[in-house]
Amino acid sequence: MNDPGHSKEPKYHRTSVAVLYAALVMINGIFGGTAAQAAELTPHDMALLDRLTWGINPSSAAHLQAVGTERWLSEQLHPPANNALAEAAQTQIEAMPDVHKFPFDIAVAFDQQAKSANQVTDPDQKKAAQQVYQQAMNDRAKQAAARSILRALYAPDQLRQRMTWFWFNHFNVHQYKANIRILVGDYEDRAIRPFALGKFHDLLTATLYHPAMLRYLDNAENAAGHLNENYAREIMELHTMGVGSGYTQADVEALARILTGVGIDLKPEDPKLKPELQSQLVREGAFEFNPARHDYGDKIFLGHTIRGRGLAEVDEAVDILVHHPATATHLSRQIATYFVSESPPETLVQKMAQTFKSSDGDISAVLSTMVHAPEFAASLKSGAKFKDPVQYVFSAVRLAYDDKVILNTLPIQGWLNRLGEGLFNHETPDGFSMTSASWNGPGQMMVRFEIARQIGSGSSGLFKTDGPNAVDQPAFPLIANALYFNGLRQTLTPTTLAALDQAISPQDWNTLFLSSPEFMR
Repeated sequence: MNDPGHSKEPKYHRTSVAVLYAALVMINGIFGGTAAQAAELTPHDMALLDRLTWGINPSSAAHLQAVGTERWLSEQLHPPANNALAEAAQTQIEAMPDVHKFPFDIAVAFDQQAKSANQVTDPDQKKAAQQVYQQAMNDRAKQAAARSILRALYAPDQLRQRMTWFWFNHFNVHQYKANIRILVGDYEDRAIRPFALGKFHDLLTATLYHPAMLRYLDNAENAAGHLNENYAREIMELHTMGVGSGYTQADVEALARILTGVGIDLKPEDPKLKPELQSQLVREGAFEFNPARHDYGDKIFLGHTIRGRGLAEVDEAVDILVHHPATATHLSRQIATYFVSESPPETLVQKMAQTFKSSDGDISAVLSTMVHAPEFAASLKSGAKFKDPVQYVFSAVRLAYDDKVILNTLPIQGWLNRLGEGLFNHETPDGFSMTSASWNGPGQMMVRFEIARQIGSGSSGLFKTDGPNAVDQPAFPLIANALYFNGLRQTLTPTTLAALDQAISPQDWNTLFLSSPEFMR
């Protein structure tokens, strides 16, 4: 265990951790477990694994070592449509109400609950009924966050989970606007995740048709003669071309006119329409294209003449936006900022943008170009990418408990809220910042240290089930494992190693490791 190039092991290592490590090496040597497998990982492999997943852990390290880097990358870039989640995590998800229901049915049920609460005449009873309604919406949002967390921690298709968070942030909606709390889980599960590694055209279309987006950016209120430009502006400014890419206010107005009539309808019966418009009506779940609300005039959009003919105009506008060169560049820069650096090399951005254009917006192809580029390899070697709060918390829990499935995500939801990056909780359409200046201030770091102590010192409620008699099940984070001794330890600076040597207990050691500069990156 002694490394002559560094200071001696911490005092408590001489007993508990030393014995435990010896046992781990012996057991894994016999049964071929994760610790022994992890020994052969190179610093590049460990950095790659940590960068493209929600955090390195013994089981993921063992798998990469077993299959090799290129096969692992292929698995991540092209995973099966339904990659099996750990059974204990899937069981929790299946037990959640509404998990297999469609937004229309969910929204109708909650709409009826709200109406019933408002019809109560007694003031106190009315207030109580309205509180029950609000709490029910809060519960649905917490369950949606729980599903997201369980998939992030335990799904084998880790890159898809990383990109699901990225695209949700890119196509951000805020859970506390209107009734979006009851729609946000379906928005992530059906409009984002299935397309996170696919064609950008399909992803943009899926978000455009989803009631959460139409409610959040007010397009449900957008009608001929009563234009609402909010969604049209954000599609161009944030979702596709980007700021300063050449579109004008006239283009925003044209797109808003194209989007008139695209909205939400929870009524069981169709709207009353003139006979000549009835064939134009489109209803799919809660989504509705109402031709009576659409501006059928011709439009000039980004230099293209779009003939007024109904919902087909939207498809034409989406196609124009997806294939605009500015969209390829904007999205490539955003992805590179997320994975490579806050100011990604322009050479890398242009390589990715070229792939976006030549592959018709294939997200996996763009990511493949990125990870095989020398600029990406250089960023792994420098280790300069600072973890945002979600990456920090998820990576800490993955390393602490590996594939031992937590039973309660509420502590994690609370930590993310305290760190200012709560799931579904960014109010404005621009999403959370991907730059370190937003996350590395003194106040932020103090909260991280507190969370490191909670994760490092015990189960922190992660293994406490619901119910009045619930108790924390026994669990302790084992971070000083064979992955650490055979790999991660070699990535630490002498300063960090010296600090770890001062630990007075396993809990203290865990806290110091999770607070180290190396783990923050």
